[in-house]
Amino acid sequence: MTASVLSNIIGIGLVRWTPYLSVAAGGGEHGSGPPHLPNVFSLLYHYGVMPESIYHFTNEWINVIYAFFTAIIMSVIAIRIYSRRKMIPDKGQNLVEMLVESMYNFFYSILGEDAKRYTPFLGTLFFYILFNNFWGLIPGGHSPSTSINITASLAILVFLYAQYTGVQRLGIVGYLDHLAGQPRSVITWCLVPLLLPIHIIGELAKPFSLAVRLFGNITGEDVLVAAFVGLGITALSFMHSPIGLPLNVPFILLGLMLSTIQALVFTILSTIYILLMLPHEEHH
Repeated sequence: MTASVLSNIIGIGLVRWTPYLSVAAGGGEHGSGPPHLPNVFSLLYHYGVMPESIYHFTNEWINVIYAFFTAIIMSVIAIRIYSRRKMIPDKGQNLVEMLVESMYNFFYSILGEDAKRYTPFLGTLFFYILFNNFWGLIPGGHSPSTSINITASLAILVFLYAQYTGVQRLGIVGYLDHLAGQPRSVITWCLVPLLLPIHIIGELAKPFSLAVRLFGNITGEDVLVAAFVGLGITALSFMHSPIGLPLNVPFILLGLMLSTIQALVFTILSTIYILLMLPHEEHH
C-alpha cells in the first residue's frame, strides 16, 4: 500500500506534466514513447535540482544507468555476504544461501549433474532480469527491461553462451554434427542440406524470441501501471487533490507476479537452450 501511495504522489505529473513525462520516458524530444512513471532523474530535473545538461544525459542513457544500478547492487550484496561468511550464518547469509540452493535445485531438475557448472550463469541471469523488471514498480525507478536494446543484449549473451557451450562440450566436429541433425544413415545425410539451414535459422530465432517476449511483457506492465496512476489522479482532479485514487494497486501486484514469471521464463528457456547443446547421452 505504501508503494502505491508513493506511486500516486510521484505520478501526479502524469496529468500536469504530460509533455515533460513523455521525454522522461525515453520517448524522445517529441514525446512519442509509451507513458512511464517519472524516474528519480526526471523528478530532480523538474524541481530544479539537476542541471539540464545532466538531465539530457541521464534521459538518453536511462536504461543503461538502471541496468548498472542492478549490477552494482547485486555485486555489493554478493561481495559483502561472501567476505563476511561464517560457519553459523546470519540472516543475510541465510537468505542468499537459500536463494542459491533453490536455484541449484531448480536447475538440477533440468540439467542434472551439469547444474553445478551452469548455476552461476543462469542464477545470476534470473536475479538480474528480476531486479531489472522490479525497477519499473518502484517509485522513482525505471525498468531497463522496457528497452529492446537491453533485452536483446541479454538474449545475445545467452545465444553466444549456448553456442560456446556447444563447441566446448561437443567439440567443433560434434557441434557441426549437431547443427546437421546428427546424420547416421544415407537418408539422414540426404536431409542435411534441408536440416542444416533449419537448425541455423532456429538458433538465430532464439535470441529474437527471448528479447521480444521480455521487452513486450515488461513494457506493457509498466505502461499499464502508469496509465492507471494517471486515471486515479484524473478521477480526483476536480478536488485538486495532491494524490489520486489507488487504481494501480491491483496492477502493481500483477506486475510483481508478471515480472517474476517473465524472469523465470527467460531463464528456463536459456537453460533449455544450453541443455540442447550438451552431449545427449549424459542426459538420457
